[in-house]
Amino acid sequence: MRYRKLGTTNLSVSVICLGTMTFGEQNSQQDGFDQMDYALDRGVNFFDTAELYAIMPRKETYGKTEEIIGKWFQEKKNRDKIILASKIASKSDGLEWIRKGSKYLGFDKKNMNDAIDASLKRLKTDYIDLYQLHWPERKVPRFGELDYKYDPNDNTWTVFEEVLYNLNELVKSGKIRYVGLSNETPWGMMKFLEVAKEKNFPRMMSIQNVYSLVNRVFDIGHSEVSIKENCGLLAYSPLAGGRLSGKYIGGTNPKNARYTLWPRRFSRHHTERGEKAIDKYVSLANKYGIPPSTFANAFVNDRPFVTSNIIGATTMDQLKENIDSIDVKLTEEMCSDIEDVHLANPNPCV
Repeated sequence: MRYRKLGTTNLSVSVICLGTMTFGEQNSQQDGFDQMDYALDRGVNFFDTAELYAIMPRKETYGKTEEIIGKWFQEKKNRDKIILASKIASKSDGLEWIRKGSKYLGFDKKNMNDAIDASLKRLKTDYIDLYQLHWPERKVPRFGELDYKYDPNDNTWTVFEEVLYNLNELVKSGKIRYVGLSNETPWGMMKFLEVAKEKNFPRMMSIQNVYSLVNRVFDIGHSEVSIKENCGLLAYSPLAGGRLSGKYIGGTNPKNARYTLWPRRFSRHHTERGEKAIDKYVSLANKYGIPPSTFANAFVNDRPFVTSNIIGATTMDQLKENIDSIDVKLTEEMCSDIEDVHLANPNPCV
């Protein structure tokens, strides 16, 4: 395993981070235990979760992923071996089961205190290493949207200084160690960093945004901020929801796979351009004798702004292929072939 510093902290996190959002839905508690055991044995010391999980979100599975991780900590007595990241939910449609409901969610003091206390209880720990804002309260492009649509009435979100003040209180209480962003814009990144510096509040150590061979939007505006401000990317969906594994090519619908179970979700991964690009990337992997999942993850692992690549799996074979990517170094020829596909069909799955 390889490790990198998380922002300006002294924490060394594994380049592979174990994503856990399937625990409690597609994966049972025992599956989750097996995945965490295997990942730790392979040198993975960084786990990511969220109060929202399991995915797909619903009342019956809210908080289940954190509960499974907490039971694993309790049984294995190894909390000190894991750098744990979680996230607080924000305003959104259709999350009426979280606290007082969708429109009341946000990063105000009460929401933060209620969210962190509930997460700590589920996780059976007294601290979270990296606490992230799952998505902005502001109306910004997210989850498959690309264009910013200005709304002059978008003024009900918690201001940056207040958010950072609330997070600082959690840091001082010992409930969290460091803070990070998720699904944030370049402007949002800079504002949080600017206000933190001005007010001596905790700085954002990372940003968790989507990144893969078929979605490199982060390259355009975020990457420079990420590198120069030492706020590294925790890349999620590196396989475009599993599509870059090649398992859906030709209209195949594998049993219990995400898009077999929820065919209408994540429509950004179902574009005609996306299918063509995915075919080409899978062919490239096969050309070089590398499993497509391993190939796609290896690309993400070595991007200069990436701190860690958040992988996910529903089977142990998938997990092994994903972690194996840490030992794959793409050659100049491979990277050149990737760029040819990208330039011919850029970002088809945003």
